[in-house]
Amino acid sequence: MRQLERHDADLARQCRRALASAPLNVAEGSYNRRGNRPARYHTALGSLREVLACFEVAAALGYLPDVDAGLRARFDHVLGTLVRLVGGH
Repeated sequence: MRQLERHDADLARQCRRALASAPLNVAEGSYNRRGNRPARYHTALGSLREVLACFEVAAALGYLPDVDAGLRARFDHVLGTLVRLVGGH
């Protein structure tokens, strides 16, 4: 995040907000009743995908190296879990 911030403070702020949003929405969803739970998980899914997109954009702009395979695999695992929790897509 610090490296990204040195190159693009706006993109870093957006990435940081999305990065914080994902686990907060998962936590909130885990204690919501049925109707709100999928909505919170869906928001977390969108936020986590946004974080990955921020990293991809930063790499395309030359601010950061490409997302390595291990990190991408961890993102994909969590994203897949959230997709299953919201009922697929």
